[in-house]
Amino acid sequence: MKNFSLVLLLAAVVLSFSSVFVVPEGQKAIVMLFSKVQKDSDDKAIVYSPGLQFKVPFFSQVRRMDARIQTLDGAPDRFVTSEKKDLIVDSFVKWRVNDFSAFYLRARGDKQYAETLLKQKVNNGLRTNFGSRTIREIVSGERSELMEEALVQASESAKELGIEVLDVRVKQINLPQEVSSSIFQRMRAERTAVAKEHRSEGQEKAETIRAEVDRRVTVMLADAERNARAVRGAGDAQAAAIYANAYNKDAEFFSFVRSLEAYKQTFKDKQDVMVLSPDSDFFKYMKGATAQ
Repeated sequence: MKNFSLVLLLAAVVLSFSSVFVVPEGQKAIVMLFSKVQKDSDDKAIVYSPGLQFKVPFFSQVRRMDARIQTLDGAPDRFVTSEKKDLIVDSFVKWRVNDFSAFYLRARGDKQYAETLLKQKVNNGLRTNFGSRTIREIVSGERSELMEEALVQASESAKELGIEVLDVRVKQINLPQEVSSSIFQRMRAERTAVAKEHRSEGQEKAETIRAEVDRRVTVMLADAERNARAVRGAGDAQAAAIYANAYNKDAEFFSFVRSLEAYKQTFKDKQDVMVLSPDSDFFKYMKGATAQ
């Protein structure tokens, strides 16, 4: 009797442990009974909230799933605009499970598999929206409208997965590397052409300024030379007048002084040789008595 009571107690303990399960915070759970999702009277899946829950022992299987908001931030993808030009678009999606039964049946309750399917649906919506717009429209004014339309399309297509799409955002839009390289090269060529044009305009202006300065310098030098000649002429005239005045006062003495200056300049270099006639006027004042 005592052993039977012990067996009953042990069975009750095992039965109680197999009848309860715990749903952690941030998760929700559904219970599979004979491989079918347990549903209520309205034929809706019973979703268990965090805490201690009860189930049919031995024949039930608990499937816990994350109920928090998830972020799908995959690798950038390539899209084509209405101009048939490629863009590399980096986007992210905020989502969460709102139908746990559909999420388990359609996505196997696997987050990674669900994100793979969701990524395809979101990209299809983005591809449609990018394909109906030009690059200018996408970049300049219709980016918010594009994300709103992508959110609506993704929400509709994700319902079958039991997923609620909360937000779709485009983080960055880039051109492909090969297109970016050709654009940068074209921009460099344009900037080089503009720089050459500015440089040639600067050289033209420099030549114009240099020519104007040279002209002004030439005019100034000519004016200075004219003024110098006028002053030199006036000085020569004044000197001639002084010489004439001195000559008129004592012509003989003036001639004597000029002869001495001529002797001084002539005999200054001892290497010179002069061949003159003895009765030359050059020796006029060297003949003593006759000169007197």
